[in-house]
Amino acid sequence: MNRASLAVAFLATAVWAGALGAQETVYRSRSDLVSLFATVTAADDTIITDLPKDAFQVYDNGHRQAVTVFSRDVQPISVIVLIDRSGSMVNDANLVGNAAGEFIKRLLPADRARIGHFSNEIVMAPDDFTSDQAELLRVLGGAQQPPGASPIWTAADRAVTALLHEGGRRVILLLTDGHDNPLRGQVHTDVKDVIYRAEYDEIMLYTIGVSSTQWQATPGSSAGSRFGGRGRSSGGSQYSSKTEAPDPNLKRLADESGGRYFYLSPEQDLGSLFARIADELHRQYWLGFVPAKLDGDVHKLEVKVMRPGLTVRARHSYVADARGF
Repeated sequence: MNRASLAVAFLATAVWAGALGAQETVYRSRSDLVSLFATVTAADDTIITDLPKDAFQVYDNGHRQAVTVFSRDVQPISVIVLIDRSGSMVNDANLVGNAAGEFIKRLLPADRARIGHFSNEIVMAPDDFTSDQAELLRVLGGAQQPPGASPIWTAADRAVTALLHEGGRRVILLLTDGHDNPLRGQVHTDVKDVIYRAEYDEIMLYTIGVSSTQWQATPGSSAGSRFGGRGRSSGGSQYSSKTEAPDPNLKRLADESGGRYFYLSPEQDLGSLFARIADELHRQYWLGFVPAKLDGDVHKLEVKVMRPGLTVRARHSYVADARGF
């Protein structure tokens, strides 16, 4: 069977599956189909959801591709909400927990999720993905561990692995200050390896950066270099605070995977921010094409929207490797 016939067969399968209901739809029945999920926004950041197929152009290493799969329907997602519980995040634990709860409350009935958290340990619960919001909120409320290390990229890598057997749209929502600091003896993962796995396994990351506050003894003080509270003195020692911005790799990871980076501040309206993230995830365009060759290399992707005043966001690359999903 040639590629054109395969593409037609795939489309027929997708339409038939869609008629069974969104929860039963199988989106990845082709091992050589490159799928992209694109978000289109206007100048005021309004999400645009009604564009036709011919409004898009897709390029693979600079060569325009025929888009053989297109959908603008609301799509279910499989998501891991991954929360940093390290020492540098202690002061923002309630902020981050409440934010994650707002996101869980906005999942649709067909969505499936797990809660992950990391410090000295990397934990994901429940054992299987679930659509039960009450169960997810119960797990979120208990997702605490003593503050300690911050193995951010290893935790993200584990989340990628946990999503591999899920069908459809696969997403990681990572909330952290982005300062990777694993314990001695913990596995150390380079952020570049996480980016490559996101490319290879077609997983989108939304990253939420939180600034961390470091307390240091002032010159001449007898105190150590770190202070865990928000006060300015302890035992006669004087302290000054220093705010560290989130690691820029959080934005890089989101951009490369087609997701989005947000900076989270205590003054922010959490409800509107996380409603926006949930809305984006459900209202993305699904584009697919059959690559000209499967050479095992990383290919540059570019998606253009042929309407003035609009911006499109999608992943930047994929690995042209024949795989069975």
